[in-house]
Amino acid sequence: MKLKISTDYTLCPGPRYIDEGDFSGEHFRVQCLAPKFKEALAKKANLEVDLDGTAGYGTSFLEEAFGGLIREDGFEFETIITNMKFVSGEQPHLISEINQYLNDAKEEAGRR
Repeated sequence: MKLKISTDYTLCPGPRYIDEGDFSGEHFRVQCLAPKFKEALAKKANLEVDLDGTAGYGTSFLEEAFGGLIREDGFEFETIITNMKFVSGEQPHLISEINQYLNDAKEEAGRR
């Protein structure tokens, strides 16, 4: 399964939280990313998240969207890294940033 942020969500990703503005990382996670990931898992498929084609990402958008999968939605780190693939030809460094946010969220969850 595929999720292309620029066409399936927005060309202009916004802030971290819904109450901070349009097209937030929180809104993306709640309305788009988490449901699509649940669907992929139910179908025993991987989810490919294509990061290309947007005007760019703030770190807060990415951290909330992807780190929030662990913190807020309760997905396990291993489930995410096994079943979700990130693609970016335009900004490949975003993939390592997202992986770091996932690692940070895993560590934070382990301290609770």
